[in-house]
Amino acid sequence: MFSKIYTKYKPYYKENLHLALPIVGSQVGHTLVQMADSIIVGHFTDTIQLAAVSLVNSIFILILVIGLGISYGLTPLIAQENGRQNYDECGKLLSNSLIINICVGIFLYILVQLGIFFVIDHLEQTPEVVHYAKPYLNLLSVSIIPLLIFQTFKQFAEGLGFTKQAMFVSIWGNALNIILGIIFVKGMFGIKPMGVSGVGLSTLIDRLLMATVMSVYVLRSQHFKKYLISFKATFYDRLRAIKIAKIGMPVAMQYSFEISAFSGAAVLIGTIGAAEQAAHQIAISLAAMTYMIASGVASAATIKTGNNFGKRNFDDLRKSAIASYHVILLFMSCTAVIFVLANNIMPFIYTEDVMVIPIAAQLLIIAGFFQLFDGTQVVGLGVLRGMGDVNIPTIITFLAYWVVGIPIGYLLGFHFGLGVNGIWYGLTLGLLTASVLLFLRLQNKTRSLKEG
Repeated sequence: MFSKIYTKYKPYYKENLHLALPIVGSQVGHTLVQMADSIIVGHFTDTIQLAAVSLVNSIFILILVIGLGISYGLTPLIAQENGRQNYDECGKLLSNSLIINICVGIFLYILVQLGIFFVIDHLEQTPEVVHYAKPYLNLLSVSIIPLLIFQTFKQFAEGLGFTKQAMFVSIWGNALNIILGIIFVKGMFGIKPMGVSGVGLSTLIDRLLMATVMSVYVLRSQHFKKYLISFKATFYDRLRAIKIAKIGMPVAMQYSFEISAFSGAAVLIGTIGAAEQAAHQIAISLAAMTYMIASGVASAATIKTGNNFGKRNFDDLRKSAIASYHVILLFMSCTAVIFVLANNIMPFIYTEDVMVIPIAAQLLIIAGFFQLFDGTQVVGLGVLRGMGDVNIPTIITFLAYWVVGIPIGYLLGFHFGLGVNGIWYGLTLGLLTASVLLFLRLQNKTRSLKEG
């Protein structure tokens, strides 16, 4: 049976992986920034400052995914127009996406300054944790603007199938981020030790350089010359902007519902204690790494789906989508086994605190189980996004995380006395719900396209 399936989907496995692997590299870059921050702070400071990283990341990730989600609205449109060989439209879409993303970046910065700094004082967190969290959050809020400029050109290039360049930029950027983070946090070469603020500054510098390099590459490369004839940085068209927003805004909401559920879980866990919060940061940071790999596969699925949709090649569209599911199920099964078998070892990557490690080890076992659901739901979202189907999936994500996941996690954690484990059980159930409902939606949409 497996040999027949492999033979049927073999060409699609190769196509998807060829496109996906570089995207995975650049997607993992987003997570590596937070992971590196946690590791550096965990080893060179103390548990209080590691808890501050957990608090800030759990809040800022919600701001981040709003921006990232809106930027993702460009990719399926570019893939579809390229499939139709409408090159002039690609340049006009890039112009509008750049203006939208810069405006969104400025708006999100203001939102952090005027809103989040007020909210963070009223979350019943440990005062010492809040003290360290604020300067770190301030630096991250500035970095959202150059990050979204980087995203604009990254999504444009990836929509056209050029995926390696953004990966290389992300790899070098993250290497620089780690080096600068250690120097700033620890205090080297005459620089005063900055603690948790040091990783915030290194992230800002990293994102400024990444935005510069990616934009120069796209604007000067011969690969994109025919697509950029109609590109002007100041060109704005209301209808095209709405077209991008109609995909980008629901995608931002999809990510927001999921990430806000995890952020809400982090806040709930923070009311239990700093050790539990630090353990949550360790487990969620490791789980986020595998999620971003799955997200890279999902982004490749969006591009292939959009291209096939533009060509009206619906048979290849469906087979390519199913092949993406096969790839992610295999990968997530492997990572689940690693999480379960190495649950007592992996926390030492971040800390040696004997209060934190046993709690993190328990959470990694639960994380091992939700790997499969996390991977399949993000692939489902990616395929549906490639077809321009974003509204119903947005409703599904809300129901899965905020009607199922968080309420059940709260009940299990506080009313049934399961603590941090109970909250994670609720999150797992939310991921399962999203995975099943999105797959059913995908099956219905792809079959109706083939039959139509």
